[in-house]
Amino acid sequence: MVRSMLSYSTLPISFWGYALQTAIYILNDVPSKSVPKTPHELWTGRKPSLQHLRIFGCPAHVLKGKTEKMESRSETCIFVGYPKETKGYYFYSPSDLKVFILTNAKFLEKDYMNDFVPRSRIVLNEMSGDTIPREVTQPNQIVSSDPTQDQQPTIPRRSGRVRIQPERYIGLGESVENLPDDDDPYTYKEAMEDVDSRHWQKAMQSEIESMFDNKVWSLVDLPKGIKPIGCKWVYKRKRGMDGKVETFKARLVAKGYTQKEGIDYEETFSPVAMLKSIRILLSIAASLDLEIWQMDVKTAFPNGSLDESIYMMQPEGFIEKGQMEKVCKLQKSIYGLKQASRSWNIRFDQAVKGFGFIQNPDEPCVYKRIKGDKLVFLILYVNDILLIGNDVGVLTSVKEWLAKQFDMKDLGEARFILGIQVIRDRKNRTIALSQASYIDKILSRFSMQDSKKGTLPFRHGIKLSKEQVPKNEHEEQFMSRVPYASAVGSLMYAMLCTRPDICFAVGIVSRFQSKPGPDHWTTVKHIFKYLKRTRDNMLVYSGGDLIPVGYIDSDFQSDSDSRKSTSGAVFTIGGGAIIWRSIKQSCIADSTMEAEYVAACEADKEAVWLRQFLIDLEVVPSANKQITIY
Repeated sequence: MVRSMLSYSTLPISFWGYALQTAIYILNDVPSKSVPKTPHELWTGRKPSLQHLRIFGCPAHVLKGKTEKMESRSETCIFVGYPKETKGYYFYSPSDLKVFILTNAKFLEKDYMNDFVPRSRIVLNEMSGDTIPREVTQPNQIVSSDPTQDQQPTIPRRSGRVRIQPERYIGLGESVENLPDDDDPYTYKEAMEDVDSRHWQKAMQSEIESMFDNKVWSLVDLPKGIKPIGCKWVYKRKRGMDGKVETFKARLVAKGYTQKEGIDYEETFSPVAMLKSIRILLSIAASLDLEIWQMDVKTAFPNGSLDESIYMMQPEGFIEKGQMEKVCKLQKSIYGLKQASRSWNIRFDQAVKGFGFIQNPDEPCVYKRIKGDKLVFLILYVNDILLIGNDVGVLTSVKEWLAKQFDMKDLGEARFILGIQVIRDRKNRTIALSQASYIDKILSRFSMQDSKKGTLPFRHGIKLSKEQVPKNEHEEQFMSRVPYASAVGSLMYAMLCTRPDICFAVGIVSRFQSKPGPDHWTTVKHIFKYLKRTRDNMLVYSGGDLIPVGYIDSDFQSDSDSRKSTSGAVFTIGGGAIIWRSIKQSCIADSTMEAEYVAACEADKEAVWLRQFLIDLEVVPSANKQITIY
């Protein structure tokens, strides 16, 4: 198959790696004689979409980057495959001698098939004499991960050929790469050609109806001198714990990257609830046996009002007949705008305060309403809402009021918060937070699901430094294919939510994201192995006394590059950790005592915030007492 693809194309033999990757990609999406289903469907349980498949080696018109005024805005490149970690296509530019990734292009498949000349005759003529085939220059800049980037075309013969394993077979850990997941549609056209087009159409119709209900825009003539911003549809299949599709979501998003500061928007900042605040309130709920309900705002951002005059093009697929020249003048905010989240937060803040809620001065996204012995806490994280209270009737009235103010979805008792599973035992008054499913996801993403299990998150005696950069060309090529920053970011989210046990290790490896080396990557994989062994570990609040306690420590000049020390601290309440940190100190300590004083100072600042936050909640009896720190 690879030989046929190369023969049909006009590409030199040096592109055999791309042809092999493309062949594997296609074979995973077609059935075989042995089984009626495709390998992709057997692995994922879902039928793959074939709408994006193209002819290997066909030419395509792609847009250039920045061009001169009279210069052509597109160039003819050659399609050479599909990227593994992102949507789009691989294109080879004959003029620039490089391979790059692009999502949109005009494929010239029909012309390519009509102009095809059997290549075998040409090859026979070239090989008929004693002449050596013309040497083809290898691309000198590879933006994508090229499995054959070091090979130069030579005289076709078996001896002397260096066989390099394609990247699709190279696991970042010790396993074979997973079959590619079924991508959601990227454009409106893909959605309409998708196997689930009926569901996407229904999801888009629901989104448009929500826009009309909220009176998000009105159709007007475009004023002279004004350039409207564009918009696009974003599609997402939302799946449950079993991997099955639960809902189809279509979101209309404005192309806010074309907005200009000072004209289309002023301020963009909007707060969200801190994870430590959520953990504190969950520990209080476990101790006081409070109800925990969850709601979701279906279309949060369109509830926010706009102060600026913004004009947007009509959404694709829903252009009003007879008014095709008109544009949408936005009355409310919409997803994608720079100021969208801020407008929504201001609107929600004004609404809940008008209903009697009081904003916590130390946490702007936590509200309380206390009347007699009945209390309600409201936590806002963008469009996710948690209601915590001691009276079902009061919580019901708050929920009904929210449903009247905004288009809400009642999720009942909280089961998942920001991807964190909430496991509650009302009888024993315990609440456990688990990220087992998230850990499985990142292990699979970085091909560590079949690795060995680690005993510790950080190996004793390991010293990492910036000097451990790639030492030779082989190491540089290896590290160029390693998604180091993405892996560290995935570990960091687990650490911030429920895993204080990897806080120190993640803090260390996050210092080398600018230019990591093999030793740094080995340490990252060691953390993954530890998470595999401890995937079922949970952060448990046992419902004990609500007395906060702190613990601090520091090392001495552990950073070999800057000679700075590392501070560590953890605070517990209700039997579980609520706040933890492990950070490099900002100054260079001259002694272990000085390093510990610096750590104590940083922990004291956290203790001051914690004490004041608990006082403002008005439900913790010991809040006014000093916090003991060991």
